[in-house]
Order: sequence, then C-alpha cells, then structure tokens
Amino acid sequence: MTVLVTRPYPDNETTAATLRAKAIDVLLAPMLRFEPLEFEYDTDAKFDALIATSANAVRAVADQPEIARLRDLPLFAVGRHTAQASRDGGFPHVIDADGDASALRERVTETLKKGRAKRAATLLYLAGSDLARDLASELGERGFTVVTQTTYRMVPVTKLPAEVSEAIAAHRIDAVLHYSRRSARAFVDAVRGAGLEISALALPQCCLSDAVGMVLRDAGAMQVSAASSPNEDALFDTLKRALNRISR
Repeated sequence: MTVLVTRPYPDNETTAATLRAKAIDVLLAPMLRFEPLEFEYDTDAKFDALIATSANAVRAVADQPEIARLRDLPLFAVGRHTAQASRDGGFPHVIDADGDASALRERVTETLKKGRAKRAATLLYLAGSDLARDLASELGERGFTVVTQTTYRMVPVTKLPAEVSEAIAAHRIDAVLHYSRRSARAFVDAVRGAGLEISALALPQCCLSDAVGMVLRDAGAMQVSAASSPNEDALFDTLKRALNRISR
C-alpha cells in the first residue's frame, strides 16, 4: 500500500516515519510551504500567558531573541502536537488543551479565571496569517484582553513533485492524507493543473476533519472520510479503514 501525505514539512517527515513503521509506503507532496514572519510586539506590554493554535506558530518564534522575556509564561497549546512543539521550542510551562480551538478556549477560561476578581488576564496569541475562527474575539467576550501576533504564513504549493504526478497517473497511490482546508485546496488546484484531477480525486481522501473533507467533496471526490477527532491517531484509524476496504 502507498499513501500520499500532503502535510507540510517538517511534520510530514514525522508522519511518513510513523506510516513506514506500519509497513506502508509513503510519497510526500507538501501542499503548503512554511514562511516565518518577523516577530514584533510592544516590549512594554504585560502578558499573563501565551496561546497557540498551531505548532508552526511556536516554531516561527522559538529562535527569535524577542521571545526570551516571554518564555517563562504559561503557554496554552491547542493539542498534543502544538504542545510538544512548544516544549521542543524551549517553553517550560505548556498547558495542553488536547482538542481544538473550542477546547483551548475552555481551558484558558477555566485556568485563568480562577482567582482573578480584579483584573482580567492579557494573552498573547501566536497565530498564523490564515485563521479558521476568531478565537481572540471569543476570548474577548469572556473578559480577556487578547493581542494577536501573526508569526508565520503558509504559502500554497502550485505543483506536485514529479514522482507524485507519475504515481497518480500510473495508479500507484492507494489513499491521500489531508490535514487542513488550505492544503486540501492546494492539492485540488495542483492536480487540476497537472491534468490529474480525475485519477487523483478518485482515490480515498482521508481528512483530519469534516471541514477539510468538504473541500474534497466540493471538488468532486467521492471517497472522502474524516477522522473522529482532530488528531493524527484518529486520522490513522480513518486511513486504516480505507486501506482495509481496498484490500478486501
């Protein structure tokens, strides 16, 4: 079995290693390219905590000297992957919400509201340039002051690697893994540009969420399945079911 991973670098390498350990062949076609942005914020500002909804948001600032004065603050991470990237980036006080943005909002609220009768917490939100929801406003409605700092952007990749195009044309790929709406859109655009739309969208498309899957369904894919929860373990379970159907 061969699986195409569309996840951006460097996370795609970790995914590939996990799949190969399961005796699954892997091809990589990262459909988004990571670009860190200059980290700027008011050095006179006083923050009580950091929040991050993606590992890349933390990676983008981990080596920048301005982050040093913030490193000892609590950092609320949306899930396990972002939490681990935060620890790897040198943040010692990481709180893992173990879910999605809603879970992060609730974890921040229940943790920082305690014992704060006089002053609401001020949060620095490390974010990407494209946000799926307005988490800052949601937290603002709960009394928090949120300062959003855009730390990176993900640029769509317009062309597939040659070996991936050849594998799709030769029907050597058994399923495709998708991790975000933007990367799914980039995949659809790339296969259309390469004249491979019919073959590519006929494959089982395994998606991190229903929202990601909708992009593929709207493009005409018929075999779209979504993970039961937005984490890679659940996505791998979805992939396993898809591959089992093929092997029958």
